[in-house]
Amino acid sequence: PLPGQVIIPLQQHIGAPSKPIVEKGIQVRVGDPLSESAGFVSVPVHATISGTVGKIEKRPHPLGLNSLSVVIDGDGEDTWNPDIGYQKDYLELDPKEMIDRIRNAGLAGMGGATFPTHVKLSPPADKPIDTLILNGVECEPYLTSDHRLMLEEPKKILLGMQIILRILNAKVGAIGIENNKPDAIETFRRVISELNLPFKVFSLHVKYPQGAEKQLIKAVVDRTVPAGKLPMDVGAVVQNVGTAAAVYDAVAYKRPLVERVVTVTGNGINEPKNVLARIGTSYSDVFEYCGGLCEDVGKIIMGGPMMGLAQSSLDVPVIKGTSGLLLLNEKESRRRQETTCISCARCIDVCPMGLMPKMLGAFVKHNQFDDAQAYHVLDCIECGSCSYVCPAYINLVHLIRFGKSEVIKKRKKAS
Repeated sequence: PLPGQVIIPLQQHIGAPSKPIVEKGIQVRVGDPLSESAGFVSVPVHATISGTVGKIEKRPHPLGLNSLSVVIDGDGEDTWNPDIGYQKDYLELDPKEMIDRIRNAGLAGMGGATFPTHVKLSPPADKPIDTLILNGVECEPYLTSDHRLMLEEPKKILLGMQIILRILNAKVGAIGIENNKPDAIETFRRVISELNLPFKVFSLHVKYPQGAEKQLIKAVVDRTVPAGKLPMDVGAVVQNVGTAAAVYDAVAYKRPLVERVVTVTGNGINEPKNVLARIGTSYSDVFEYCGGLCEDVGKIIMGGPMMGLAQSSLDVPVIKGTSGLLLLNEKESRRRQETTCISCARCIDVCPMGLMPKMLGAFVKHNQFDDAQAYHVLDCIECGSCSYVCPAYINLVHLIRFGKSEVIKKRKKAS
């Protein structure tokens, strides 16, 4: 249901926070811009309900700390900006105009990474893209928001994919879906045939973390992205299925990103379900709609159990990267006491990037960040596999995340 109030952080993407362009007390409609980009790697945010701007202040953010946010008190009318509507002949637009619409709509990767979409769709001229891969893998346990979207909106996703292919001037369009979603695979193949589109669906073995870009590119087109390089270096771009649907809305309707599908699940919620939530809706409102919290809820995670972030408050809002809210009970969320590393090498065996997590963790513990960098700490995708298999219960991902931040900080100082 429409929330009575939304809290919209100006930082919902990787890059520079956007700058507010509204003031307290003004009336806004759904889709009205609340901020403007603060640079190339930045996107605006928009009103997700109609009403009055109540406050512009720092509020708790799902990614930690506080973030400047626009608070809108709803009027219950759900009045939309009249400029939003179907634009026929949208496929005739120049690719640059398409990218402008995507940027103006505030799109950021909806698989959780929240990298501004227009940046990803603007590769350098010396890195031509021949292949677009749509990511429908959703390998993270518990999460089913992408699966649900693929069943509900396959046409919108495929038409968004058609737009992205035109922007990139790519020749090959592929969709990767794990074979534990046979209904989604069948649905996509049927709709592709109905629309007469030149796309191919790949049924992939269930494997974690196959939804990561480099792993998906290897699985679908058998190309290896070298360490320290990006998918564009091997002529590929990967986009999430939710992002493709949002691209269609942005280009064909000039509709900003104002809502997303969120999985609400786990043994700590009374009625698990997928919901279509407006950006800025508080967790407490979402949980109330899902029957409320169970008495023994022990941890709330934004995202999945492997890569998600634990939350400290119910007052934080749904943001563009909120693919799911996982609620674990007290027994499931109890952390075991860390012991001493026994050099069993299980973390090395399971690392999908071929790294040595035990060494990276040891370097970070001893503040040896140059050594961590030499051992490719920045290539870690933070999938959580090493922490999961560690018999000593060492929180390797936590250590590696800290190590990455210190290496990046040092690099910035040097430059």
